[in-house]
Amino acid sequence: MPEGHVIHRLAGELKKTFGDTILEATSPQGRFAAEASIINGHRITVSEAFGKHLFVEFDADHPEHILYIHLGLIGTLLFEPAQETRGQIRLHLSDGEIAANLRGPQWCRLITDAERTQAIGKLGADPIRDDADPEPIRIKVQRSGRSIGSLLMDQKLFAGVGNIYRAETLFRLGISPFTIGKDITTAQFRSIWADLVGLMKEGVVAGRIDTVRPEHTPEAMGRPPRKDDHGGEVYTYRRTGQECYICGAIIKEQVMEGRNLFWCPDCQR
Repeated sequence: MPEGHVIHRLAGELKKTFGDTILEATSPQGRFAAEASIINGHRITVSEAFGKHLFVEFDADHPEHILYIHLGLIGTLLFEPAQETRGQIRLHLSDGEIAANLRGPQWCRLITDAERTQAIGKLGADPIRDDADPEPIRIKVQRSGRSIGSLLMDQKLFAGVGNIYRAETLFRLGISPFTIGKDITTAQFRSIWADLVGLMKEGVVAGRIDTVRPEHTPEAMGRPPRKDDHGGEVYTYRRTGQECYICGAIIKEQVMEGRNLFWCPDCQR
């Protein structure tokens, strides 16, 4: 599932690509045809992300004028030539030259202002958003008996944080993923939040997740670049059985609440 930086990047690309252009909206697949007809012939006025949720507002004079997308595990939103019709395209937004083609989302809906407010209200603080307030989340974390590894994946707390950022931030700060929330100090929480803000905002700009510090890059260490689907240089994520770049211990993996957890048993005691 794409992490929050991907959705923020898409939100920016939609506005940058289409600007104030009147768009053609269709549903080649047919499953979104009625909704597409409502926004067809209209402009995007707002395109923004909250965590892993994308909200695109159109200037259509209709109560349901906000496109609400969650990509889920297999969804994609790709910018392609306007004539591209390959695959099951749920929504096709085009200016005649470029198209944003949505395929396989977990959901794609048109909603009202009130429904958008309600949806956002269910989410926690998003480290990428400048208007995020982490203090209510800190209080909830420090009252919890759940592990910090579990809490970081809770979208009602940390909106947009996924498996990679969870593993990498905890490693970078030397915090065990099994530490319960009640044992996380205020200083540790604020370090976690600051690290997430920095890493995730960098991810929006770069379009990939890189978490290693300068001294641990392939060039600095004289090692081969990492090859992985997500395309970034990381410390623990999907490095099970390999040596830690810092201490040499073997990176471990286990399932935590249905998701694979990665950590270094020495650096994160």
